[in-house]
This record gives sequence, structure tokens and C-alpha cells, in this order.
Amino acid sequence: MVDRLAVKKACRSADLIAADRSENVVVIAGDTTVLCDGAVLGKPEDDREARMMLAALSGRSHQVVSGVAVVDLDSGRTESAVAVTTVWMRELSSGDIQWYIDTGEHIGKAGAYAIQGAAALFVERIEGEYVNVVGMPIATVDRLLGRFDLQLRDFG
Repeated sequence: MVDRLAVKKACRSADLIAADRSENVVVIAGDTTVLCDGAVLGKPEDDREARMMLAALSGRSHQVVSGVAVVDLDSGRTESAVAVTTVWMRELSSGDIQWYIDTGEHIGKAGAYAIQGAAALFVERIEGEYVNVVGMPIATVDRLLGRFDLQLRDFG
């Protein structure tokens, strides 16, 4: 799902800028979700849903799954990959969850948390790219760009 959405976003963006360019452009797009026991945890619609998500993640592991796509406008070639990071959260009390909800950090976050913020207090360990949980899996992006003989460091 995240791979398909990342490709769709990258292709749509490429279509929007294709005619408005004087040099080759490479478009990078991504999509991320949180999986817990196979259930997709997107962005919570409200505090109640955020509480339910955080309770589901409490005391266990879950996966942060990101699809990344790269489109080269000159060739039209598209490459994509998926990054998976497993996150283990400690047991959360109802007080922990309410405190976190009160921070407001859960708003607009898949799985109702931001590992780079106050939720770092809840994370016991991770396996995989930390930046995948924060946002874009940079090592995965760099590997994809390598398929085009490019590297992130080429872009300054």
C-alpha cells in the first residue's frame, strides 16, 4: 500500500512539473503508515482515536512502514522501495497516554505519536532506520537514487 501510494504521489508530482522545466528533474515522494498486528494505524481523527492507538501500541512492538518512489523526468523511469522499522514501546499507563495526548504531538501523526518528541520517553528500542519513524527513510532514498547513478550528497 505505501509503495503504491508513494509511486502515485511521485508520478503525480512529476506530471505537474514536467512541462515547467529546463533541466532534468528527479522527483522523490513517500508515504508512511504504522502497522500493529496487521492493522493499519493512520493519523488519528481525534483524541479518542489517538488514545486507542497508543493503548494498542503499549507494551509491544509495531512496524513503521514507508514507501519511497523516485521518478526521473527525462527517462520517465520510476524506482521504488519499502523501509520497515520495528519499534518497541514500554507499557503505558492511562496517565502516560493522557499526558501525551495533552502535548498535542499526536495530531497528524501516523500511529498517534512522534518518536522525535515527547514519545521518545515511551520507546524502549528500535530495529531499522530511526529516520524512517521520524519522516523519510534517508538511507533508503539514497539507495534508490543509486539506481539512477545519483547520491543524496550530489544535491548539496
